[in-house]
Amino acid sequence: MKKVLLCEPNISEGKDLKLVEQVAGQIKKVKGVKIIDQSSDADHNRSVFTYLGEPEAVLEASKAMAKKAFELIDMTKHKGSHPRMGAVDVAAFMPVRGMKTKEAVEIAKQFGKFVGGLGVAVYYYEEAATKPEWSKLPKIRKGQYEALEEKLKKPEWKPDEGPTKFNPKAGGMVTGVRMPLIAFNVNLRTTDLSIAERIAKSVRHISGGYRHVRAIGLALEKEGMVQVSMNLVNYLKTPIPRVLETIRSEAARYGVNVAGTELVGPVPLGAMEEVFKHYLQVHDFKLEQIIENSLLD
Repeated sequence: MKKVLLCEPNISEGKDLKLVEQVAGQIKKVKGVKIIDQSSDADHNRSVFTYLGEPEAVLEASKAMAKKAFELIDMTKHKGSHPRMGAVDVAAFMPVRGMKTKEAVEIAKQFGKFVGGLGVAVYYYEEAATKPEWSKLPKIRKGQYEALEEKLKKPEWKPDEGPTKFNPKAGGMVTGVRMPLIAFNVNLRTTDLSIAERIAKSVRHISGGYRHVRAIGLALEKEGMVQVSMNLVNYLKTPIPRVLETIRSEAARYGVNVAGTELVGPVPLGAMEEVFKHYLQVHDFKLEQIIENSLLD
């Protein structure tokens, strides 16, 4: 069985799609690597690539992607609604088949050393974290790009790789290994950002919500709506329907309806099991009932 590794980097550009394609082109050049999803958001000013292949090929593609992104993106000019710390803001590696977590961590650290060699401060998170307090992305990214220069002057914020001197063009990067998370957004039919922020606070773990939910409220100015933007970091313990119905209930308190939802990037098939069970009320549903699932080895 071939080993399969998945990588999901987020770059800080979602408006200039020609630039985004130049970065994506570096991934596509690498033999044996397949991009399974690519999305850009102008309001977030952020793009996400999801690709997989054998570990060494994924590492090669990731290095090429990062080098091009750092060449083309200037963080001194970046504005967007999504939290970010650098041109390549975060790159998560996920073992998909035939790989152990420690093998994926080694790939992530090889990638981190490469980026550090480009003059960019790099921090390891999740399974690759070198400090307990750096295991979660929001902790590392607190203060975002604007706070990074001062953070790098403090001994406790010495990066895992790269210089302690602030790189204004590139910013900093976070990389590591995690289980597949679900980037799930809920759009609300209102322009009142404070409503999205209050609802985000009600569902995210840090302020008393669900243990495996990270959430922020964002404005979608072009659409004339607001959004509860989330990462569901463990869909087995906090499934999609539970979060969506909580948001729907909270929004109703303000007389606001859910306009729609967004899934950003690929979703693990296992996450869909609870969606089937909840909305179709087939409580004994199993993934083995999906015909195409039997074709997977």
